[in-house]
Formats: sequence, C-alpha cells, structure tokens
Amino acid sequence: MKRNTTQFLKIAFTSLSLASVIVACKSDNDEDDSNFTGLQESYTIDRFKVLNIDPKIAGNFTWSINDSIISQDSQLEFISPVVKIYPLTLKVESNGATRTYNSKIIVNHEAGNFSKYISNVFDFRPAIGQFMNEIPEYVNGDTYDKILQKAKSSLVGEGSSMISLGGFGGYVTFGFDHTIPNMEGRDFKILGNAFWGNDANQPRSGSCEPGIIMVAYDRNKNGKPDEDEWYEIAGSEYFKNTTVKNYNITYYKPNENKAPVPGSEFWQTDVEYLKWEDNLGNSGYKTKNTFHIQSYYPQWLSNTSYTLTGTKLLNNFYDQSGTGAYWVGKSYDFGYADNAPNNDEASNIDISWAVDKNGKYVKLPGIDFVKVYTGTNQEAGWLGEVSTEVAGAYDLHLN
Repeated sequence: MKRNTTQFLKIAFTSLSLASVIVACKSDNDEDDSNFTGLQESYTIDRFKVLNIDPKIAGNFTWSINDSIISQDSQLEFISPVVKIYPLTLKVESNGATRTYNSKIIVNHEAGNFSKYISNVFDFRPAIGQFMNEIPEYVNGDTYDKILQKAKSSLVGEGSSMISLGGFGGYVTFGFDHTIPNMEGRDFKILGNAFWGNDANQPRSGSCEPGIIMVAYDRNKNGKPDEDEWYEIAGSEYFKNTTVKNYNITYYKPNENKAPVPGSEFWQTDVEYLKWEDNLGNSGYKTKNTFHIQSYYPQWLSNTSYTLTGTKLLNNFYDQSGTGAYWVGKSYDFGYADNAPNNDEASNIDISWAVDKNGKYVKLPGIDFVKVYTGTNQEAGWLGEVSTEVAGAYDLHLN
C-alpha cells in the first residue's frame, strides 16, 4: 500500500507555490541565478523528529539518499527512527539546466529515551452501551475531567488496560511523546480485545468490533491535536459503497425510572430502553440486557442527548446459529482497531493509508495523535451493542 519509492524511509512533503530566497552554504554551480546558494553542509536532527528543508526556489526537485529517490517535491520533511548519517542529494531542474547540491543529515539519539507507548489521553467521549460507566468505572460525582483521568490511567504506558467506546461514534483521542515515523511497512499497533471464534464457520471471524482510526501530525508543534490536522485511515472498507461517510447518530438520555418493556428473550430486560436517531432518517431503541443493569448512558454527561459523527461501516456481526445463540463478527481485511487479535498483522496500521476528507491519500512524515471511534451501529443479540474496545497502542519502530 506504500506510495514512495525509497526502501529507506517514508518521506512526506508538501508542495507549495514558491518564491526565490534562502538557505546557507555554497552551491555546486555558481551559475544559479536565484538567491539559493545551496544546501547546508549538514543538518542535525534527533531521531523521531521531523527535519524540514525548504529551498524556496522554483523548479523540478529530486531528493535522494544514496541512489534512492526519497522525494520529488519542493519541500523535504525527513524523519528517521535510527541514529545514522544519511548522504543527501538534491537535484533541481530549472530553465533547461539541472543543478546538483550535496549535504548530509546527521540523526542523533534524543536526550533521554522516548516511550513507544501512549503518553497522554486528550479526550474520551464514549457512546452509550452495556459497558458504559463500568470500563472505566463511574463513581457518583465523577466529572468529565475525572473520567478522562481514569481513561489516562488505563491507556498510558506499557501496562495499559481496556476501555470501552460504546456504540457507534464513541471515541478516545490519545498521543505519544514523539512522532511515529511513516516508514516502509506498518507503523503502529492498536490493542483491543478481538479474538477468533473456535466454532466460527468463516475464516478470520469471532469477536471483531472494528473501530475507525484517525491520525494527526502535529505540524504546528503546539502539542495538541487540532481539528484541521486529522486524516482517516482508509481501511479495506473505506472505498466501498456499503460504507457511509458523514454518518451521525443522536443518543437520548433514558428515563431510568420508567417501566421497562421486556422482550421475548430472557435477556431482553427493556427493548425500549434508550432512544436513538440518525441523519438517514432511521431511529429506534437500544436494548438493556440482564447482564448489565447499570445506566448505559455516560453518567458524567449532563446533556439530555448528544450526537456523534463519523464513517459508518457495514454491520459485520451475523447470527451463525440462526437461533440467536451464536453471533459471530467477521474481521475486515485491514485498517481498523479491535478488528483482529493483538498478535495478528491486521492490528498493525500503516500511516500511508491516511486520506483527507475527500478520500485523497496524503503524505505525512509521521503522526503524533490517534483517534479511535466505534465504526458500526449494530446490536448482536444477547451480546449487546458492537463496541470497539481500546487497550493501548504503541510505535512499531521504537524498540
């Protein structure tokens, strides 16, 4: 799925409309009639940091390390996870002439050591569900800030534990203490609680509750995810006509004191428990089951309703038994959280799958932030709503 030619690094770069100006040192060619006098003799950067080189001249660009082309854009954004010296060559073709500039990039070890695990949780807004107020646990009087702190306690660091995002749209946003580089191959893993079913009649099926993944690169270096920095990981279902973009759903706070409406099955405590409606004209109720008797609505929210938005996948759970006894969730091929067991390659994510809001692939040097939200609006019988769980995440390039 990678879209760059080099086997060394995945380099992302930005095309700009450029005027002539800048940089340091001496050019190989004194006939250059622009103000560009060449690359610096060397550039120094710590590993997992992005180096930006912007010549600010017009022309056709070819950036290379040894004999491998790493970019053909005007601006170079370079990142490496290893301590190394890279020989850098820039060729600029302009007005029928090609000029060559040489330099090197020195990658040093950072002061201290980065963690490959989640370092912070910025937001947690789950949808309704049977595990709501349980994972993490709500204690009477808890505010949003207190619940966010509990989500941090669960997800930050190596010894992470699970939180539930509830039904469609419920999300968590987290970040790392460094930029995860966009390299050849897959770049980071998101942990969940998916597993294969021993009795499932289809391959790669069991309990798979796919979550949509959004990624962001901290381009302005303000240390927080900004709304204009998010890109969606285009998983295997993204371009299919069964996938609904810009879907939103509104959940209404239930009256916990109303008389329940039991269903025909023993587990259906109240089949008209919690009302919902979406922007496609659909509406209904989420069922309360006998296995979870607490409120399914986030108790720290004072709102009587709230709306969540995102990309909705085709329902992936089916009743294999035909009697409601055995429900199976089929894994999608790639690109989703909680969609395959943690030891499976499908739980690893490639940054180069990121697309903008128009579905166009983008070239990011790396990512600093991740947002995961439940990607289906489905109830699977007695199993309850299909809800993505997140149990941690880590950088695959940092050992």
